[in-house]
Amino acid sequence: MEKVFSADGTAIAYERQGSGPAVVLVGAAFMTRHDSAALAGLLAGDFTVFTYDRRGRGDSGDTPAYDVQREVEDLDALIERAGGSAMLFGTSSGAVLALEAAARGSAVTRVALYEPPFIVDDSRPPLPADYVGHLEELVAREAYGDAAAYFMTAAVGLPAEAVAGMRQAPFWAGLEATARTLPYDGRIMGDTMSGRPLPAERWRSVTVPVLVGSGDAGHPHMLEGARALAALGDHYTLRVLPGQEHDVDPAVLAPVLTDFFTAGRAARA
Repeated sequence: MEKVFSADGTAIAYERQGSGPAVVLVGAAFMTRHDSAALAGLLAGDFTVFTYDRRGRGDSGDTPAYDVQREVEDLDALIERAGGSAMLFGTSSGAVLALEAAARGSAVTRVALYEPPFIVDDSRPPLPADYVGHLEELVAREAYGDAAAYFMTAAVGLPAEAVAGMRQAPFWAGLEATARTLPYDGRIMGDTMSGRPLPAERWRSVTVPVLVGSGDAGHPHMLEGARALAALGDHYTLRVLPGQEHDVDPAVLAPVLTDFFTAGRAARA
């Protein structure tokens, strides 16, 4: 483990492995750098892969007050450590953070995304209007288990009785440990889970190649959201992975990412 300091002084913990062009893996809600280890290992034969703890998680620090720009600056610090430019892969809300970094001018050459959790139609209920505010209230009371449960029901869409059973499982403690950062993911998503069309202007400044991945075996709203994003411009490419759900198999995903990132290397040669 190494650390790099973001613009506001927050220490960001990361690991790197492999050799070649730099790829930074951006995790989703609850994820720490360890959750990306399997995918990183599969990519390390072709790339220098950076996995990191987003602020407030794992071995990284945190500095109030939160702003999405702070997380972009965290990525900028990692990209600088990587040599000044990098390619990004993000999954779920981490996909939206990766795209946001590209839109805000980070030194990104290619961006690959897997199932940004947009809700762009009526295929599932939208998030409550007070979703982020309620999460913030729960976190302020240190009700981390309740915050995790609210995320699972309101954002993921699981039945309350299923989540009640999950709270008895051994893995629940790990969710509680990072639940204080769930409002961060909510702020990154903004109004993109409202059931309305995507705000195209939010990412109009993205001009680098963007690969938008989705599985065809998960909830339909994920694939519809990926299609909506890929329709925003000619530099977006949709790739549907047969048989995959939101929890994608790294062994299926890695070759797709390798092809996309290697194409970028060939284009620069």
